[in-house]
Amino acid sequence: MPQIRIFLTLLLILNCADNLAIAQSEIISEDKINKLVKQAWFDYKDSNFEKSLITSRVALNYATALKNDYLIARSYKIIAGNYSELSEFDKAIFFYNKSLFYANKTNNDSIKYSLYNNLGNIYCFERKQFDKGIRYYKKSIAYGLKINDLNQVYFTNVNIAWANFDYGNFKEGYPYLKYIDANKKKYGDESTDVVVNMLNGMYSSYKEDNDTANAYFLKAIEAGKNSVEKSDLSYSHLEYSKFLTKIEKYKEAYENLSAFNKITEELYNEEKLKKASIAGFNLELDEYKRQIDKIENEKISQYQSLKKSRLIVILFIVISFILLLLIITLIKNIRYKKKHNLELLQAKEIAEEASLLKTQFISTISHELRTPLYGVVGITNMLLEEHKELSNSQHLSSLKFSARYLLSLVNDILQINKIEENKVVLENLTFNISDEIAMIKNSLSFLSQKNNNKISVSIDRDIPEYLIGDKLRLAQILMNLVSNALKFTKDGEVEIIVNLKKTEGKYHYLEFHIKDNGVGIAIADQGKIFEKFVQVGRKDEDYQGTGLGLSIVKRLLGLFGTTILLQSDIGEGTAFSFTIPFECNPAKTKDIIDEIQVDLTSDEIYKILIVEDNLINQLVTRKIIEKNNYICKVVDDGFGALQILENEDFDLILMDINMPLMNGFETTKRIRQLGIKTPIVALTAFDKDEITDEAISSGMNDIIIKPFEPVKLFKIMNYLIYETKNVGC
Repeated sequence: MPQIRIFLTLLLILNCADNLAIAQSEIISEDKINKLVKQAWFDYKDSNFEKSLITSRVALNYATALKNDYLIARSYKIIAGNYSELSEFDKAIFFYNKSLFYANKTNNDSIKYSLYNNLGNIYCFERKQFDKGIRYYKKSIAYGLKINDLNQVYFTNVNIAWANFDYGNFKEGYPYLKYIDANKKKYGDESTDVVVNMLNGMYSSYKEDNDTANAYFLKAIEAGKNSVEKSDLSYSHLEYSKFLTKIEKYKEAYENLSAFNKITEELYNEEKLKKASIAGFNLELDEYKRQIDKIENEKISQYQSLKKSRLIVILFIVISFILLLLIITLIKNIRYKKKHNLELLQAKEIAEEASLLKTQFISTISHELRTPLYGVVGITNMLLEEHKELSNSQHLSSLKFSARYLLSLVNDILQINKIEENKVVLENLTFNISDEIAMIKNSLSFLSQKNNNKISVSIDRDIPEYLIGDKLRLAQILMNLVSNALKFTKDGEVEIIVNLKKTEGKYHYLEFHIKDNGVGIAIADQGKIFEKFVQVGRKDEDYQGTGLGLSIVKRLLGLFGTTILLQSDIGEGTAFSFTIPFECNPAKTKDIIDEIQVDLTSDEIYKILIVEDNLINQLVTRKIIEKNNYICKVVDDGFGALQILENEDFDLILMDINMPLMNGFETTKRIRQLGIKTPIVALTAFDKDEITDEAISSGMNDIIIKPFEPVKLFKIMNYLIYETKNVGC
């Protein structure tokens, strides 16, 4: 530790001395720095690494003082090249990246090409990180093409072919070799001639064409004798030695290996490496000094202007004292933040756990409510259908209304929970806006008649016939707004207006207005009607719902990236408006028009198996199925289903999920393992999004959520039975 302090102190003294010397002398011109850089480059090419490092060090100092990014980049590049030749690859990569940092500040793409190529060489041939090296080569080619220097592009292709062959990737490297051979006369030169012949020899050896390989290796060695780049000659001897060993010419292989060692020793003799190491240490010392320069720049400026004044000592002591106080304060702050962050982390974990518990609670409650509701709604319908004299019974009507209200509440709470947890994703479906609004109007006709209201619709004729977007979420928004308007309007009118606001490319911006002439909303209440479970203007005798409808509307519009506007006053009615962009795609429109609908109606009587453990639900489901002339059998659990399927065939299976002993998923898996292809539909009170993945993976064909509309159930059943029978044919 004391040795490190002494070394750093020495660095600081040397750094200050050097900077004073630079400040007192004239800044050298760009021309002189250029000459130094060129000299360093020539020394590097002559393998005079000691002299190259020293010269490039001097050039780097002057270029830094001049703040010339291009000359700094060139100096760092030569330094990196020296370290690469000295097998100091970590340092070479460090200085290549330093050079690249400054090169990126310039508009010179030629040096960027060269740097990426050299980094590719190190990572491919020295670090053995092939993929990373190839990425650098490809960046190099991109810059070569950008500056239209096809000679350099050719050179990098040579490197890529060599790298592939070096890793034994001859098939991957062959296209590059093919390009090299085709453009050899056009872009090749003496610097690449040796390597190209060597690569052809390596590929011919791989293809077992020994005569051709031998000829190429001899051409490479002959060309290398006349080349300045002796390292390529050494590699040619090395690869030729490998080839000769392969064909069992061991004496000639030994001679070529000896030639490789001799050339390598000449290029990197011990004295050169030793001197270069000393020069490299001095260079690293300069790099440390430059880092200290950046940190102490302001203090050095003051030191140079005040020179040896006593004021410097006083300032130094004061600054040191302040720094000490800052460090102490910083340590205290860090400790405080760690403690505070720990508390925040604990609070976050508690909040996440509470959110998970909330989700699980809502899921469980919704399932437990839907199961008895299925029985209540089903049995009520059965009573009304079987005993026509009870059709005007207020008690049964109230029971049915209460059950449906409770089901609506469960669905609203689930919808809010999904949106808040970002589980709702908008879908792209093709739809006709007029058809969608007509469906909404018809479905709310009962509610409009209750308060003697009229629903009027106005749709802009310029709106395309077919649009693309999430029609289900749009329908949910409109249903909530229109039903809300009908509840608070008596003997009046609710208007649904859709205008084409603007068109941008394929997107058509539709502006929706929902207006009523009902009781209106006070200005004081308008800011809170979109909150959860908030109801305004409700009288004791009214039954106005859960207070979730407008909250759902606001959150769904947020998914569309839009907001809702409100205009209202007491006694003057209410108007909601919003704008949503939908895509128009004529090609999809044509597909819809040309689409042939399959007629699923059939006079055939189908046999259905119901797997359900709840006796009331068994009764309800069975009555619904048999009412539509289906043959129906019921079993209490999964084991009963497997047993009956061994002896009887069914056209479709309705499968409950939450059953004792063996649940619906496991039962379905076992049915599929028996090779039974019968369609299986999950009939469950679970939310569809919660079980879809597991249902599909277990082998189920579709999911119906209880309580359900019988029409929807039979539509799915008929489709699956029809599809299965046709596939079987």
